[in-house]
Amino acid sequence: MRASSTRRRFLRNSLRASAATLLGLGGGRLLIPDTLAAATIPAGFKPVTGGTLLGVAPFVGEGNFPLETLIGSGLGGRLVLDLSKLSQGTLITVNDKFFIRTRYPDRLRQRGPWKILVDGLVGQPMELLLNDLLRDEVPQGAQLLECSGNGPNGRFGLISTARWEGIPIAKVLGRVKVSPRATRVIVSGFDEHSKTYPGSVAGASWAFSFEQLEKASAFLATAMNGLPLPKDHGYPVRLVMPGWYGNTCIKWVNRIVLVGDNAPATGHMKEYASRTHQRAMHKLAKDFEPANMDLAAMPVRVEQWRVGGKVVYRVIGILWGGEKQTNELAIRFNSGMNYVPVQDYDHQTNATWTIWSHLWNPKEPGHYQIRLKVNDPAIPTRRLDNGHYVRTVEIKTI
Repeated sequence: MRASSTRRRFLRNSLRASAATLLGLGGGRLLIPDTLAAATIPAGFKPVTGGTLLGVAPFVGEGNFPLETLIGSGLGGRLVLDLSKLSQGTLITVNDKFFIRTRYPDRLRQRGPWKILVDGLVGQPMELLLNDLLRDEVPQGAQLLECSGNGPNGRFGLISTARWEGIPIAKVLGRVKVSPRATRVIVSGFDEHSKTYPGSVAGASWAFSFEQLEKASAFLATAMNGLPLPKDHGYPVRLVMPGWYGNTCIKWVNRIVLVGDNAPATGHMKEYASRTHQRAMHKLAKDFEPANMDLAAMPVRVEQWRVGGKVVYRVIGILWGGEKQTNELAIRFNSGMNYVPVQDYDHQTNATWTIWSHLWNPKEPGHYQIRLKVNDPAIPTRRLDNGHYVRTVEIKTI
């Protein structure tokens, strides 16, 4: 059994090495043209070896939501990232392109220093000054956030990565006397808006166990990419739960409540129950499962190349989420086809995303559904399993 496994691994790695040479991805570095309409190679772009870039095949059936354009206000405010522009040089999203799911509340009027009320099962309720908490601010590294509602209507652009700075939540809780009866921490943020928006409910708060906060290395973010938080990203302070969906990363944090096991689930938790893979609409906060992101992958760009008189396609995508690295990512084109190993990627982190690529020769023109999977049953991949990140590409020339 061990010899067979070793042999399969050797053959898979040999295939990836050969594919990397053809793909022109020496050293794992991949640069992508900056525009979907590009038919020439921008400076620094790594071409397919011996190939000429002809264009980019479009994804279809995803609507025409404007990319990297700030729209709406309050609960209806949105900004989605253009994933087709991702490259090794743009894996950190600049602040003005980082996705937005809800914009700054127009009813928020900050007067004086920002305070966070800590109450509930504590020795004495306290109002902590953010300025005092900043003494414990430290770099938190690059972390990816994804909206739990990220999907085809927004061309899967509700996902981004930034380098964060902030205060470990343990440092905040260490400033109050926590009752032995406290088992959970509810983090709430200001979320009052003068206008309603279909499909969005005002009010943002999530209950976490102490163990969940510790495992995720949760922190109150105060800066992203070396700058103070932008207003639409929670200025002056938001929660970041690394590895959890963005709806748990409460913005404009103004209250922390310590509660026991009898605390009811918040309205925010119930609103997002289906999007965070809860198996039931639980009444108590303690019954909610962690809203963590499983390992996931999807294509973000399909390039058309001419190589030696033939047309070939290079599929470029991203891999993110989960808690373990993998070399078992596989891809298929349409149901009924076999999955094959993705040819080129180097998965070294779960905190951010990894770019992968795969050379493809479709047999005929038409629509192809690109789907990914991880051939490791020990790694949870709920959204990959249910086809959430399947994208359809239109191939006109072969």
